[in-house]
Amino acid sequence: MASTIPDPQYTNELSVQRCRELLASPKAPLLIDCREIHEYEFCRLDQAVLVPLSLFQGNAEAEIPASDTPVIIYCHHGVRSLHATFYLRDQGYSHVFSMQGGIDAWSVEIDPDVPRY
Repeated sequence: MASTIPDPQYTNELSVQRCRELLASPKAPLLIDCREIHEYEFCRLDQAVLVPLSLFQGNAEAEIPASDTPVIIYCHHGVRSLHATFYLRDQGYSHVFSMQGGIDAWSVEIDPDVPRY
């Protein structure tokens, strides 16, 4: 089970299984939840930092220590996180990925204790 960050040139999204592997590795990427606060309060992944997409510009950059810091972003189903991924890549952050399927896929495929909505 490889725990290296993939080449961002070849993918924008990572499966929830791949995210789980990376998040469990010794050099785990930063995990950003880009849902809104009411969604975050309902359910979340423990190591996630909340940066709502509605407040993303400027706030997300403040959470990321360097432009080459590995980052995984998730939302409910993966649409907002993909927008956030493209935004950060446009800002020069090179190793940013969206969690494909979002927290809903995480609940279905990884941890059924995470409530679905």
